[in-house]
Amino acid sequence: MADGLKIGVDYYPEHWDKSLWKNDVKLMKEAGVNIVRMAEFAWSRLEPAEGEYSFGWLDEIIYLFAEAGIEVFLCTPTSTPPQWLFAKYPEIIQVDKNQNRIPIGIRGHRCLNSPVYRRLSEEIITKMVERYKDNKCVTGYQIDNELEANHCFCPVCEEKFRNWIIGKYGTTDELNKAYGNNVWSGEFSSFSQVKPPYGGHQQWLNPSHTLDYSRFASDSTIDYVKFQCGLIKSIDSHALVTTNCWLCENMPDFYKLFEKLDFVSYDNYPALKLPEDKETIYSHSFHLDLMRGIKKKNFWIMEQLSRATGGWMPMSQTTRPGMVKGYAMQAVAHGADAVLHFRWRSAVSGAEMFWHGIIDHSNVPGRRFEEFKQLCADIAKYSNIAGSQVKNRVALLYSSEHEYALKLQPQTEGMHYFGQLKLLHDAFASIGLGVDIISEKEDLSKYKIIAAPTLFITNNEVAGNLYKAARNGATVIITNRSGVKDEYNKCIMQQLPTLYSELAGVYVTEYDSIGSRKLKLDIINEEWHGKYNRQDNPYPYCTQWCDLLECTSAVSLATYGEDFYKGTAAVTHNYYGEGNVYYIGTVMDRQSYISLAKVIADKTGIQYIDGLPSGIEITYRYGTDGRKMWKFIFNNTTSKKEIFIDGKNMEIGAFGMEIVEIEINMSKEVME
Repeated sequence: MADGLKIGVDYYPEHWDKSLWKNDVKLMKEAGVNIVRMAEFAWSRLEPAEGEYSFGWLDEIIYLFAEAGIEVFLCTPTSTPPQWLFAKYPEIIQVDKNQNRIPIGIRGHRCLNSPVYRRLSEEIITKMVERYKDNKCVTGYQIDNELEANHCFCPVCEEKFRNWIIGKYGTTDELNKAYGNNVWSGEFSSFSQVKPPYGGHQQWLNPSHTLDYSRFASDSTIDYVKFQCGLIKSIDSHALVTTNCWLCENMPDFYKLFEKLDFVSYDNYPALKLPEDKETIYSHSFHLDLMRGIKKKNFWIMEQLSRATGGWMPMSQTTRPGMVKGYAMQAVAHGADAVLHFRWRSAVSGAEMFWHGIIDHSNVPGRRFEEFKQLCADIAKYSNIAGSQVKNRVALLYSSEHEYALKLQPQTEGMHYFGQLKLLHDAFASIGLGVDIISEKEDLSKYKIIAAPTLFITNNEVAGNLYKAARNGATVIITNRSGVKDEYNKCIMQQLPTLYSELAGVYVTEYDSIGSRKLKLDIINEEWHGKYNRQDNPYPYCTQWCDLLECTSAVSLATYGEDFYKGTAAVTHNYYGEGNVYYIGTVMDRQSYISLAKVIADKTGIQYIDGLPSGIEITYRYGTDGRKMWKFIFNNTTSKKEIFIDGKNMEIGAFGMEIVEIEINMSKEVME
């Protein structure tokens, strides 16, 4: 099978007449494909009736790929149970929050906790893995498809949720205390009264209760993944196992989800229409860095953008020249060792027929196919990049806990958890500094700059790590809406930012939820003021949220320029131990974050690239032997860019990628 970087497609042979198969395989081989993913939604073709299996067609196509030397990565087909299964076992169908069975005309409509569904899944998975465990062409399995946290309200889930609560709290007294159930007479006198948060008015319910249900829903999906992974590994211990994720509505805890899996896989659909508004962050570099940080190792792209998306919404515009190749190489630059495009050919039936593939409905290879061939050639040229590592000195902390809680109780119009993460990620990326997005509970000792935005749900371990990092000389960045809630999603009865007040050297005397309003921001720090680029934005401003800060040991860097709190500190700097701590009490314009990132980098002693054109992304991958480095320079815009870098002028076309291979001598300590 393929060594080095993997490049391929998602293929659905069950959708096509067999007369097309041989030519498809031949054309893929000629293009440079070295891996395909199959059987994702093929349960009805593999088991047309209960206990009656039909693997002959899959054997046939796998044989064709094996002959061509193309690796096959199979999927457990459990995302789409067949119609006979729903007819015979309707109890496996998911139940919504209004206690209605959901329509089964779509995919992913099963309860992951259902014991009947688990049994039937085990049978089809066992048949598949046993059949191909000795087939050298089949190297691994993707579990299910784009799993979300299991928000099901069926009787099985109700009982499991109740037992989950009992296991966590032990007694109703402890549960009532944790939830603050003395409000609105919500106290339980028996665990039999505990139910999932039913009904359409979720934000009227006890936030402690609804947060615990989100945690339970995530744990249910994690348990389901462990069930499938354990089953596969028990039959074929050599098989690679993963599942494909995306930033969906109900995200599970990614760190727990992938804990037992071999690597992370992501479905990557970057922007097709780039925004005209300079304040909008569109780059998928954030998503890719998040994926790499889940296991702190390289990852795969299981679905990569090929052309216009559409189906359940109007079609997007098509991919511009360079996008197919450029976006795939952007993923490689951020740590992807495999990129599989969705899909080989556009479907001619079903809901996704306008979610286009490399080849159109006409089955005539065109512009995008030729670009895909160029991509395959480049992947082959740089195959030795596989396994090389992305290493950065800037960390951005993420936790699904904050995302769950902020969705349950939105703080102000337009303010989202990921919004603040992306602004800080963008700030450092815009000056050529790579960012590792990692769990907030990770070891921070190897990072010089640690951005910890919106620490909404407090965690003593996280707080302790941040204090320790600052004492030891790191730079820590904290933002508004930090230290607001305890672990049970109740407000803490202290001045904000509560646990982080000593670290930041400030108190929040009051706050203002300003939503979409924009207020003038006065940058009073001379260094920061001097780095603000007024060509990109005429004046600094803030929006969404305003913490009115009183400095204890910190000094003010920026103040509000209007409203009744004009002149009040909005952004501060504090010395703590050997380190520096910045508190951003508001949400600023992009240029304010970028210019502040330069100030922070200067103070921390990290060299950055000044004057990097907007949309140019710089990333690095390092060889495992410490002797080689690859610099990736990506033009993530629709126009040609001229840049001066490494002492020379460089011109990069729209969505173009330049890769520079550099000989280095990196110590073992740094490599680790």
